[in-house]
Amino acid sequence: MNIDFSPIRNGTVKLGEYARQFQVEDLRDTTNASIDYLLNIIRDASDAEINFIPYDPEADDPFALPEEQFIGWSLGHLVSHVTASSEESAAIASILARGVPYSREPRLRYETAWRDMNTRAKAIQRLEESRRMRLGYLSAFPDTPHLENLREISERARERYGFLNAISQYLSGLLHETGHYAQFQETARQAREASREGNNLAQTGD
Repeated sequence: MNIDFSPIRNGTVKLGEYARQFQVEDLRDTTNASIDYLLNIIRDASDAEINFIPYDPEADDPFALPEEQFIGWSLGHLVSHVTASSEESAAIASILARGVPYSREPRLRYETAWRDMNTRAKAIQRLEESRRMRLGYLSAFPDTPHLENLREISERARERYGFLNAISQYLSGLLHETGHYAQFQETARQAREASREGNNLAQTGD
């Protein structure tokens, strides 16, 4: 199973409402499907292709170092980014599921330095590690999750996503991750094309 997030992206429904139809098993199935999808993209990539910095005219990361704000993201960078966000959502979801209140802080997010994600083996290991961690957080859900327990979020976030309980909080990570699928595909395409053309793929963005 791979949950279709298009109703949320096109504004038909908010995440909080959309999530009501799903159970923990659906989250588990979609997690596995998403990890498998990303593994399929990178599995045959060379180490040079994992490090390849693509052309991305929309690149603008205000949280990056100034010299890295406007560079495209490599496959290794994307793996670091999406796994960090999905794991944070899963961690918070497991807290909510047990009936424990959780506010906006502290953040429960750690992102592996993207320049260290520089081989195919490391990227595959990170994805499989993330799978294990996320499924572990789902295993921490009680048999009857406290779905009435809502995360404290900003008014702006509530207007965008609706109310977030354990299910919808977990799904927010997958919503973000699947939103990067096209970027993964385009980066992999450019990397393969550059590889065929014999370009120097060992780029670092410096």
